[in-house]
Amino acid sequence: MAAHENLRPAASLPVPNGWYAVAVSDELAAGEVKAVRYFGEELVVFRTESGEPAVFGAYCPHLGAHFGHGGRVEGEGLRCPFHGWRFGTDGGCREIPYAKRIPQGASADIYATVERNGFIFAWHDLEGRDPWYEIPEVPEASSADWSTPDRYEWTVRAHGQELGENGVDSAHFRFVHGTQNVPVTEADEDGAYRHAFSPIEMKTPRGDVNGGIDSHQAGMGFATTRFTGICETLELAVTTPVDAEHVHVRYAFIQPRVEGKDPVGGVAGAIIRDIVKQMNEDVPIWENKSYLTRPILCDSDGPIADFRRWCQQFYTQAGAE
Repeated sequence: MAAHENLRPAASLPVPNGWYAVAVSDELAAGEVKAVRYFGEELVVFRTESGEPAVFGAYCPHLGAHFGHGGRVEGEGLRCPFHGWRFGTDGGCREIPYAKRIPQGASADIYATVERNGFIFAWHDLEGRDPWYEIPEVPEASSADWSTPDRYEWTVRAHGQELGENGVDSAHFRFVHGTQNVPVTEADEDGAYRHAFSPIEMKTPRGDVNGGIDSHQAGMGFATTRFTGICETLELAVTTPVDAEHVHVRYAFIQPRVEGKDPVGGVAGAIIRDIVKQMNEDVPIWENKSYLTRPILCDSDGPIADFRRWCQQFYTQAGAE
């Protein structure tokens, strides 16, 4: 095999199936409509007057008007800006103001939707299957004992699998992030769910402190990572394909409140700043690397091959590795 045959752009990996965040909950008010682009498709996210979120394909099935440009929420439905057709959250047409009958099959394209942990998720599946795993509830995300989310976001020119592999690529922490100790990770899988734990030892002026990095992943679009030791920090991470070549990444950090107040600065702030710094250090690597279908791995690279195997279940098209 010629050397170049091992190279394949990450863009040739298909968009994986699963649950993906398409909006932040508190950034979508009741009655609001937002146009977004994910999965290589134009979509709209809206919230009904009662507060129910819904996600539609962007184009009205009548004559193709874009719901996100002039469409409006009315009650528990969405009205098209072009001819006033009104659709319920199940996609079915409920009203045509100037017609006596609603044509058979008059239905907007819909995406299964769930609101959880501060995000609105849409189900993407190229085979049209119903959701086959759940986004778990994270109790801390809605607890008054935990801080207001501290959020960060990036749009990265890379495939989501490349970003996911980063977490199991132990050796890069030393060379990209300057970490002296390479973390040893133990991982287990259960269908669409993956759990990994890395014990860590932190040096402080008061001596060494033992802690850990405890990660739980649900599909390729949602993960929580709990950092313990000095200041407990919970990171909620959502990674959503914009298309096969770009992903939209959001991090929301929460920490235990102190005497009912959000922690400000100090060690709590330093932990978040360091995680964000590491993300910023990774971005230029992702955006300028090639995806190797058959990488030459050594014994201390981390479980990259195992992670790739786990990812296979989320792909419809053959050939993703």
